[in-house]
Amino acid sequence: MKKRQILKAENIVPYFKGFEVIGAFNPAVAKCGGKTVMLVRVAERPVQKDENYFLVPEYDERSGLNIIRLDKSSGKYDFSDCRVVKNSHKNYLTSLSYFLIAESEDGLDFRITDRRILPEGPDEEYGIEDPRITEIDGVYYITYSAISDCGINTKLMVTSDFQTFERKGVIFYADNKDVVIFPHKIGDKYYALHRPSTSQFAKPDMWIAESPDLRHWGGYRVLLRSDEDGNERVGAGAVPVLTKEGWLEIFHAADENNCYKLYAMIMNKDDPEKIEARGTVPLIEVTEDFEKNGFFKNVVFTCGMIAEGEKVRIYYGTCDTNVAMAELSLGEIYENVR
Repeated sequence: MKKRQILKAENIVPYFKGFEVIGAFNPAVAKCGGKTVMLVRVAERPVQKDENYFLVPEYDERSGLNIIRLDKSSGKYDFSDCRVVKNSHKNYLTSLSYFLIAESEDGLDFRITDRRILPEGPDEEYGIEDPRITEIDGVYYITYSAISDCGINTKLMVTSDFQTFERKGVIFYADNKDVVIFPHKIGDKYYALHRPSTSQFAKPDMWIAESPDLRHWGGYRVLLRSDEDGNERVGAGAVPVLTKEGWLEIFHAADENNCYKLYAMIMNKDDPEKIEARGTVPLIEVTEDFEKNGFFKNVVFTCGMIAEGEKVRIYYGTCDTNVAMAELSLGEIYENVR
Protein backbone atom coordinates (compact mmCIF):
# COMPACT_ATOMS: atom_id res chain seq x y z
CA MET A 1 0.00 0.00 0.00
CA LYS A 2 1.19 3.48 -0.86
CA LYS A 3 -0.07 6.54 1.01
CA ARG A 4 0.38 10.16 0.04
CA GLN A 5 -1.09 13.56 0.81
CA ILE A 6 -2.74 15.09 -2.24
CA LEU A 7 -4.45 18.27 -1.00
CA LYS A 8 -3.82 20.58 1.94
CA ALA A 9 -6.15 23.04 3.61
CA GLU A 10 -3.40 25.65 3.66
CA ASN A 11 -3.67 25.91 -0.13
CA ILE A 12 -7.37 26.85 -0.08
CA VAL A 13 -8.24 30.55 -0.13
CA PRO A 14 -11.13 31.37 2.27
CA TYR A 15 -14.43 32.08 0.57
CA PHE A 16 -15.97 34.11 3.41
CA LYS A 17 -14.49 37.47 4.41
CA GLY A 18 -12.87 37.44 7.82
CA PHE A 19 -12.71 33.63 7.87
CA GLU A 20 -9.90 31.10 7.81
CA VAL A 21 -9.84 27.63 6.27
CA ILE A 22 -9.25 25.01 8.95
CA GLY A 23 -9.87 21.91 6.85
CA ALA A 24 -10.21 20.55 3.32
CA PHE A 25 -11.05 16.89 3.81
CA ASN A 26 -13.48 13.93 3.44
CA PRO A 27 -13.62 14.05 -0.37
CA ALA A 28 -16.05 12.27 -2.69
CA VAL A 29 -14.64 11.21 -6.05
CA ALA A 30 -15.92 10.18 -9.48
CA LYS A 31 -14.70 9.81 -13.06
CA CYS A 32 -16.31 12.33 -15.43
CA GLY A 33 -15.21 13.37 -18.91
CA GLY A 34 -11.93 11.52 -18.62
CA LYS A 35 -11.01 13.31 -15.38
CA THR A 36 -11.16 12.44 -11.72
CA VAL A 37 -13.52 14.92 -10.08
CA MET A 38 -13.36 15.51 -6.36
CA LEU A 39 -15.90 17.18 -4.09
CA VAL A 40 -13.89 18.37 -1.10
CA ARG A 41 -15.52 19.38 2.15
CA VAL A 42 -14.01 22.74 3.11
CA ALA A 43 -14.51 23.99 6.67
CA GLU A 44 -14.10 27.69 7.43
CA ARG A 45 -14.45 29.54 10.70
CA PRO A 46 -14.33 33.19 11.76
CA VAL A 47 -10.91 34.47 12.75
CA GLN A 48 -11.01 34.79 16.53
CA LYS A 49 -9.86 38.31 17.46
CA ASP A 50 -11.58 38.97 20.79
CA GLU A 51 -10.39 36.88 23.73
CA ASN A 52 -13.69 37.51 25.57
CA TYR A 53 -15.95 36.08 22.88
CA PHE A 54 -16.01 33.00 20.71
CA LEU A 55 -17.36 33.53 17.20
CA VAL A 56 -19.42 30.82 15.49
CA PRO A 57 -20.90 30.94 11.96
CA GLU A 58 -24.45 30.37 10.77
CA TYR A 59 -25.77 30.52 7.19
CA ASP A 60 -29.20 32.09 6.64
CA GLU A 61 -30.85 31.92 3.21
CA ARG A 62 -32.35 35.38 3.66
CA SER A 63 -29.58 37.36 5.34
CA GLY A 64 -26.59 35.28 4.27
CA LEU A 65 -23.76 34.57 6.66
CA ASN A 66 -24.31 35.44 10.32
CA ILE A 67 -21.68 35.56 13.04
CA ILE A 68 -22.82 34.70 16.57
CA ARG A 69 -20.80 35.98 19.54
CA LEU A 70 -20.69 33.63 22.53
CA ASP A 71 -19.55 35.10 25.84
CA LYS A 72 -16.71 32.92 27.15
CA SER A 73 -17.23 34.12 30.73
CA SER A 74 -20.97 33.43 30.93
CA GLY A 75 -20.57 29.84 32.10
CA LYS A 76 -23.37 28.77 29.76
CA TYR A 77 -21.20 27.18 27.11
CA ASP A 78 -18.93 24.15 26.92
CA PHE A 79 -15.91 24.95 24.70
CA SER A 80 -14.03 21.70 25.35
CA ASP A 81 -14.69 20.19 21.90
CA CYS A 82 -12.94 21.99 19.03
CA ARG A 83 -15.76 20.98 16.66
CA VAL A 84 -18.85 22.07 18.57
CA VAL A 85 -19.85 24.50 21.33
CA LYS A 86 -22.55 23.10 23.60
CA ASN A 87 -25.04 24.52 26.03
CA SER A 88 -28.31 23.35 27.53
CA HIS A 89 -30.49 24.89 24.80
CA LYS A 90 -28.55 24.87 21.55
CA ASN A 91 -25.29 23.59 20.11
CA TYR A 92 -23.15 25.44 17.57
CA LEU A 93 -20.60 24.11 15.10
CA THR A 94 -17.34 26.03 15.32
CA SER A 95 -16.97 26.03 11.52
CA LEU A 96 -19.16 26.12 8.43
CA SER A 97 -18.61 23.57 5.66
CA TYR A 98 -19.30 23.67 1.93
CA PHE A 99 -18.05 21.72 -1.10
CA LEU A 100 -15.22 22.77 -3.39
CA ILE A 101 -14.64 21.06 -6.74
CA ALA A 102 -11.16 19.87 -7.75
CA GLU A 103 -10.13 18.04 -10.91
CA SER A 104 -7.25 15.79 -11.95
CA GLU A 105 -6.03 14.20 -15.14
CA ASP A 106 -4.23 11.38 -13.33
CA GLY A 107 -6.10 11.08 -10.02
CA LEU A 108 -3.03 12.28 -8.11
CA ASP A 109 -2.41 15.95 -8.85
CA PHE A 110 -5.59 17.97 -8.38
CA ARG A 111 -6.37 21.45 -9.64
CA ILE A 112 -8.63 23.46 -7.37
CA THR A 113 -11.41 25.16 -9.33
CA ASP A 114 -13.48 28.19 -8.35
CA ARG A 115 -16.70 26.12 -8.34
CA ARG A 116 -18.30 25.78 -4.92
CA ILE A 117 -21.54 24.33 -3.59
CA LEU A 118 -22.68 26.48 -0.68
CA PRO A 119 -25.30 25.80 1.99
CA GLU A 120 -28.85 26.53 0.89
CA GLY A 121 -32.08 26.58 2.90
CA PRO A 122 -32.85 26.46 6.63
CA ASP A 123 -31.85 22.81 7.08
CA GLU A 124 -28.29 23.65 5.93
CA GLU A 125 -27.75 26.62 8.25
CA TYR A 126 -24.73 24.98 9.93
CA GLY A 127 -23.26 23.76 6.67
CA ILE A 128 -23.09 20.73 4.39
CA GLU A 129 -20.72 17.84 4.98
CA ASP A 130 -19.24 14.55 3.76
CA PRO A 131 -20.53 14.00 0.21
CA ARG A 132 -20.62 10.69 -1.64
CA ILE A 133 -20.99 10.38 -5.42
CA THR A 134 -22.79 7.51 -7.15
CA GLU A 135 -22.92 7.35 -10.95
CA ILE A 136 -25.97 5.67 -12.46
CA ASP A 137 -26.46 5.79 -16.25
CA GLY A 138 -24.40 8.97 -16.67
CA VAL A 139 -26.10 10.85 -13.82
CA TYR A 140 -24.16 11.56 -10.63
CA TYR A 141 -26.19 11.25 -7.43
CA ILE A 142 -24.58 13.09 -4.53
CA THR A 143 -25.67 12.35 -0.97
CA TYR A 144 -24.53 14.69 1.79
CA SER A 145 -25.23 15.65 5.40
CA ALA A 146 -27.19 18.86 5.96
CA ILE A 147 -26.64 20.27 9.46
CA SER A 148 -29.02 22.59 11.31
CA ASP A 149 -30.89 22.90 14.59
CA CYS A 150 -33.32 20.42 13.01
CA GLY A 151 -30.59 17.79 13.24
CA ILE A 152 -28.51 15.94 10.67
CA ASN A 153 -30.54 15.21 7.54
CA THR A 154 -29.19 13.41 4.48
CA LYS A 155 -30.04 15.22 1.26
CA LEU A 156 -29.60 14.42 -2.41
CA MET A 157 -28.42 16.50 -5.36
CA VAL A 158 -27.78 15.43 -8.95
CA THR A 159 -25.55 16.57 -11.80
CA SER A 160 -24.42 15.31 -15.18
CA ASP A 161 -21.36 17.53 -15.59
CA PHE A 162 -20.31 18.95 -12.18
CA GLN A 163 -21.10 22.40 -13.54
CA THR A 164 -24.74 22.67 -12.49
CA PHE A 165 -26.47 20.86 -9.64
CA GLU A 166 -30.11 20.19 -8.83
CA ARG A 167 -31.06 19.71 -5.21
CA LYS A 168 -33.66 16.98 -4.63
CA GLY A 169 -34.24 17.49 -0.91
CA VAL A 170 -34.12 15.22 2.13
CA ILE A 171 -34.01 11.47 1.54
CA PHE A 172 -33.04 10.32 5.08
CA TYR A 173 -34.42 12.46 7.87
CA ALA A 174 -32.69 13.38 11.12
CA ASP A 175 -30.58 12.02 12.52
CA ASN A 176 -29.01 10.07 9.67
CA LYS A 177 -25.65 10.29 7.97
CA ASP A 178 -23.01 8.27 6.09
CA VAL A 179 -25.47 7.50 3.30
CA VAL A 180 -23.96 5.78 0.25
CA ILE A 181 -26.04 4.59 -2.69
CA PHE A 182 -25.10 1.44 -4.62
CA PRO A 183 -24.31 2.25 -8.29
CA HIS A 184 -27.11 0.21 -9.88
CA LYS A 185 -30.22 -1.76 -9.02
CA ILE A 186 -29.93 -5.16 -7.43
CA GLY A 187 -32.94 -7.08 -8.62
CA ASP A 188 -35.62 -4.44 -8.90
CA LYS A 189 -34.43 -2.23 -6.04
CA TYR A 190 -31.82 0.38 -5.30
CA TYR A 191 -29.89 -0.02 -2.06
CA ALA A 192 -28.11 2.35 0.30
CA LEU A 193 -26.05 2.10 3.45
CA HIS A 194 -26.72 4.63 6.21
CA ARG A 195 -26.27 5.28 9.91
CA PRO A 196 -28.83 6.55 12.39
CA SER A 197 -26.72 8.80 14.58
CA THR A 198 -28.42 9.20 17.92
CA SER A 199 -30.34 6.92 20.25
CA GLN A 200 -30.88 6.52 23.98
CA PHE A 201 -30.36 2.78 23.63
CA ALA A 202 -28.44 1.64 20.53
CA LYS A 203 -24.93 2.56 19.43
CA PRO A 204 -24.27 4.13 16.01
CA ASP A 205 -24.50 1.05 13.77
CA MET A 206 -24.48 0.64 9.99
CA TRP A 207 -27.89 0.01 8.43
CA ILE A 208 -29.09 -0.90 4.94
CA ALA A 209 -32.19 0.41 3.14
CA GLU A 210 -33.92 -0.09 -0.20
CA SER A 211 -35.79 2.11 -2.67
CA PRO A 212 -37.70 1.82 -5.96
CA ASP A 213 -36.69 5.29 -7.19
CA LEU A 214 -33.74 6.72 -5.15
CA ARG A 215 -36.09 9.15 -3.40
CA HIS A 216 -38.34 7.02 -1.20
CA TRP A 217 -36.52 4.66 1.15
CA GLY A 218 -37.65 1.84 3.43
CA GLY A 219 -36.94 -1.75 4.41
CA TYR A 220 -34.53 -0.52 7.06
CA ARG A 221 -32.47 -3.13 8.93
CA VAL A 222 -29.15 -3.30 10.75
CA LEU A 223 -26.25 -4.54 8.62
CA LEU A 224 -23.23 -4.21 10.93
CA ARG A 225 -23.13 -3.45 14.62
CA SER A 226 -20.49 -1.12 15.96
CA ASP A 227 -19.46 -3.25 18.93
CA GLU A 228 -18.60 -6.39 16.93
CA ASP A 229 -14.91 -5.41 16.99
CA GLY A 230 -14.99 -3.31 20.13
CA ASN A 231 -15.68 0.00 18.37
CA GLU A 232 -17.97 2.77 19.53
CA ARG A 233 -19.43 3.47 16.06
CA VAL A 234 -19.21 2.37 12.45
CA GLY A 235 -20.40 3.99 9.25
CA ALA A 236 -20.27 3.54 5.50
CA GLY A 237 -17.42 5.25 3.72
CA ALA A 238 -16.96 4.95 -0.02
CA VAL A 239 -19.63 4.03 -2.54
CA PRO A 240 -19.54 0.22 -2.94
CA VAL A 241 -17.75 -1.22 -5.98
CA LEU A 242 -18.81 -4.50 -7.60
CA THR A 243 -15.90 -6.95 -7.85
CA LYS A 244 -15.66 -10.65 -8.73
CA GLU A 245 -16.02 -11.44 -5.01
CA GLY A 246 -19.09 -9.23 -4.48
CA TRP A 247 -19.73 -5.66 -3.38
CA LEU A 248 -16.59 -4.11 -1.90
CA GLU A 249 -17.22 -1.51 0.79
CA ILE A 250 -14.60 0.50 2.66
CA PHE A 251 -16.09 1.75 5.93
CA HIS A 252 -14.90 3.62 8.99
CA ALA A 253 -14.92 2.74 12.65
CA ALA A 254 -13.97 4.74 15.71
CA ASP A 255 -13.04 3.56 19.18
CA GLU A 256 -13.75 5.09 22.58
CA ASN A 257 -10.78 7.46 22.12
CA ASN A 258 -12.14 8.79 18.80
CA CYS A 259 -9.34 7.12 16.86
CA TYR A 260 -10.64 6.34 13.36
CA LYS A 261 -9.69 3.38 11.15
CA LEU A 262 -10.84 2.08 7.78
CA TYR A 263 -12.00 -1.50 7.27
CA ALA A 264 -13.04 -3.54 4.22
CA MET A 265 -15.97 -5.88 3.76
CA ILE A 266 -17.51 -7.85 0.89
CA MET A 267 -21.30 -8.08 0.49
CA ASN A 268 -23.15 -10.61 -1.63
CA LYS A 269 -23.59 -9.31 -5.17
CA ASP A 270 -27.25 -10.36 -5.32
CA ASP A 271 -28.18 -9.69 -1.70
CA PRO A 272 -26.04 -6.97 -0.10
CA GLU A 273 -27.62 -7.66 3.27
CA LYS A 274 -25.38 -10.73 3.41
CA ILE A 275 -21.80 -9.97 4.42
CA GLU A 276 -19.57 -12.57 2.78
CA ALA A 277 -16.28 -11.44 4.32
CA ARG A 278 -15.06 -8.66 6.59
CA GLY A 279 -11.65 -7.58 7.76
CA THR A 280 -11.12 -7.84 11.50
CA VAL A 281 -7.95 -5.75 11.36
CA PRO A 282 -7.93 -2.28 9.80
CA LEU A 283 -7.18 -1.93 6.11
CA ILE A 284 -5.97 1.63 6.72
CA GLU A 285 -5.08 2.93 10.15
CA VAL A 286 -3.27 5.92 11.57
CA THR A 287 0.45 5.50 10.94
CA GLU A 288 1.68 8.68 9.24
CA ASP A 289 2.26 12.03 10.90
CA PHE A 290 -0.37 13.64 8.65
CA GLU A 291 -2.88 11.07 9.95
CA LYS A 292 -1.95 11.67 13.57
CA ASN A 293 -1.85 15.46 13.79
CA GLY A 294 -4.30 18.12 12.68
CA PHE A 295 -7.51 19.84 13.72
CA PHE A 296 -8.88 16.59 15.23
CA LYS A 297 -6.15 14.04 15.80
CA ASN A 298 -5.94 10.39 14.71
CA VAL A 299 -8.55 10.37 11.97
CA VAL A 300 -8.70 8.58 8.62
CA PHE A 301 -12.14 8.93 7.02
CA THR A 302 -13.11 8.01 3.47
CA CYS A 303 -15.99 9.20 1.30
CA GLY A 304 -14.77 7.80 -2.01
CA MET A 305 -12.66 5.33 -3.94
CA ILE A 306 -11.98 4.47 -7.56
CA ALA A 307 -11.29 0.91 -8.68
CA GLU A 308 -9.84 0.33 -12.13
CA GLY A 309 -8.85 -3.23 -12.93
CA GLU A 310 -6.82 -4.54 -10.02
CA LYS A 311 -5.86 -1.06 -8.79
CA VAL A 312 -7.84 0.65 -6.04
CA ARG A 313 -7.39 4.23 -4.89
CA ILE A 314 -9.01 5.20 -1.61
CA TYR A 315 -9.31 8.94 -1.04
CA TYR A 316 -9.68 9.96 2.57
CA GLY A 317 -9.63 12.88 4.96
CA THR A 318 -6.96 13.09 7.64
CA CYS A 319 -7.56 14.71 11.04
CA ASP A 320 -10.42 16.85 9.61
CA THR A 321 -7.64 18.83 7.95
CA ASN A 322 -6.25 17.50 4.65
CA VAL A 323 -6.82 14.91 1.90
CA ALA A 324 -4.72 11.79 1.38
CA MET A 325 -4.87 8.83 -0.96
CA ALA A 326 -3.95 5.18 -0.45
CA GLU A 327 -3.23 3.02 -3.49
CA LEU A 328 -3.39 -0.75 -3.22
CA SER A 329 -4.53 -3.80 -5.14
CA LEU A 330 -7.72 -5.81 -4.96
CA GLY A 331 -5.54 -8.74 -3.96
CA GLU A 332 -4.36 -6.85 -0.87
CA ILE A 333 -7.96 -6.10 0.06
CA TYR A 334 -9.07 -9.71 -0.44
CA GLU A 335 -6.20 -10.84 1.77
CA ASN A 336 -7.30 -8.37 4.46
CA VAL A 337 -10.88 -9.69 4.61
CA ARG A 338 -9.95 -13.39 4.72
